[in-house]
Amino acid sequence: MTPVELSRTVLYAVRRAVEEGELAVTVPERVVVAPPGPGGCGDYATNVALQLARSAGQPAPRVAEVIRARLLGAVGISDVVVTGPGFINVRLRSAAVADLVREILRHGSRYGYGDSLAGQGAVRLNAATEVRAVVHLDAVARILRSQGALVHAGCAGPLEPEWGSVLGVRVDGLRDGSGEAGVRPVPVSFDPLPLGRDAARWALLYPAPGDRPRAGEEHLVQRESNPLFRVRYAHARSRAVVRNAADLGFGPEPGAVEAQVLVQALADCPRVLAGAAAHRAPDRLARHLVTVADALLPLFPAVLPLGDEKPSAAHRARLALAEAAGTVLAGGLSLLGIDAPDHL
Repeated sequence: MTPVELSRTVLYAVRRAVEEGELAVTVPERVVVAPPGPGGCGDYATNVALQLARSAGQPAPRVAEVIRARLLGAVGISDVVVTGPGFINVRLRSAAVADLVREILRHGSRYGYGDSLAGQGAVRLNAATEVRAVVHLDAVARILRSQGALVHAGCAGPLEPEWGSVLGVRVDGLRDGSGEAGVRPVPVSFDPLPLGRDAARWALLYPAPGDRPRAGEEHLVQRESNPLFRVRYAHARSRAVVRNAADLGFGPEPGAVEAQVLVQALADCPRVLAGAAAHRAPDRLARHLVTVADALLPLFPAVLPLGDEKPSAAHRARLALAEAAGTVLAGGLSLLGIDAPDHL
């Protein structure tokens, strides 16, 4: 069960409580689930009971218990606990890890794509004729389209030829900007073109729009201090272990894996993508890819059998999880306009 699916499950529980007369509230359009905070437990938590308590005319813990009763026994949920002033904490079944991995592998690089912005009319974006602005424009358009939006991306003036040939920027035409959403990150103070397409785009997209990008060859170094290297290295390692496993005569098979940080990071991808689209913030996606990569790297030593050890169900499950994580990294980099090579 992904966070999006859990959110829908909680929303359905609220709707049932309203229909059955236990809660007299307006059913919210969406419910936010997130990792539990201090004092919480389980895999995810939601504060929906606190949000509904006033309109329900009941204490938040009572509202939470009403919702909890309808969550217990739901597919993919093993336990539900109410903590603190009314937080609902949910523990997922171990099979949920296998289900998540299957979902990622089924959708491939399009995992996390949605249709929440479909049918809402065209989103018109406009950027200044400045290199960071147009790279942001290109990335924002890609992310919006991943959520079903129809996007028209324009620029205030003609692009420099190298912005297209080197950085891969594409726009739909010139715009005067009237009546359109502006893409206005802090302008860059250096020429990113010598970095090449991948490092230049990362240098311009990884900082938040209001932060000034850092110049230099730090974006090209092949070591852990470079976040882009860690993301691409983790992806390349994921592809390598799949090849190595095939040489050993076994393949991935989704199953239970003790790698909660990585599993949670992968499950959060649809939410992160939706947030990056809503806030026009490619940096949110870039930072999340670093989170996924940093959670994936410690898994690799346990993926393949050692010495005379025979491949087990655990090895197959870890291999499937590594392959899924690599798929997420490749898809995220693609949305940022950055290549994800199989070899580094």
